Amino acid sequence: MNQKDRLYSQDSHKRLSRAYESEKPRLMARMKAAGKSLEEAEDLIHDVYTETWGRLDRLVNIINLPAWLNSLVTRRLIDTWRHEKTRRTVEAPDVAEETLREVIAGAGLNPLDSYVRQCMVDALDAAMKSLPSAQRKVVEAQVFGGKTFAQLAKETGESIDTLKARKRYAVKNLSQALMHWISD
Repeated sequence: MNQKDRLYSQDSHKRLSRAYESEKPRLMARMKAAGKSLEEAEDLIHDVYTETWGRLDRLVNIINLPAWLNSLVTRRLIDTWRHEKTRRTVEAPDVAEETLREVIAGAGLNPLDSYVRQCMVDALDAAMKSLPSAQRKVVEAQVFGGKTFAQLAKETGESIDTLKARKRYAVKNLSQALMHWISD
């Protein structure tokens, strides 16, 4: 490392230290306003500064270091939010049982009666066959295959929201078919 690079590195080190001391309270307040606990806020800010510390050579070209650090914190908050949203989506309850409950509740049936249950299975089978293919595949994969939306999204390459919408329409259609079956 030559003399010029050493001076830039020392200057970057000092700038980052000053920015850490001056901006940490502001960034902590921002994290708390975003709903983060004290520990989460400190961890995120520490991660940003650790990442920045590893890139001291780039700090020479950054004119407004506090603004740049603020943008890194913003990106970290967004990443955290996305990961939390994905984690909530993946940790869904047993989809097969949940789907059947939705359909049965939507039709207002008592599944404990064995005769009603057998007739209902036949009606559901006919209703399943009448569903559009995309809706039917989502319901079959979840009810009979026990797959989650995340697994289906990975297999099909379609978004989780699209798959959820298809299931929602399928449940609605199946419930309507069962209500029609009840009225017959």
